[in-house]
Amino acid sequence: QVQLVESGGGLVQPGGSLRLSCAASGSIFSINDMGWYRQAPGKERELVASIYSSGYTNYADSVKGRFTISRDNAKNTLYLQMNSLKPEDTAVYYCNALVGRWFWGQGTQVTVSS
Repeated sequence: QVQLVESGGGLVQPGGSLRLSCAASGSIFSINDMGWYRQAPGKERELVASIYSSGYTNYADSVKGRFTISRDNAKNTLYLQMNSLKPEDTAVYYCNALVGRWFWGQGTQVTVSS
């Protein structure tokens, strides 16, 4: 089993920044792809950004140029640096990781409001 624990969410004003972390633990030999998703109230969960074992990254159009995904393989930790936050970025943010199969974290709330 693999456990994913997100942290770093909170309340921030528009234009502000947050850095999310996702720590993986458990039966990990190697983590392949990882990603961040988000789900706003009344909406479907959507991909925010992903990073592959090769280092290739992919972003949703709505966050390009504002968010940066990265990973520290030695620490089995995934990050999401979020800058220039907008109210429409408000959502629960989830990380996932491919370790034989996909695992998900419990999510962390991000609220962008003045």
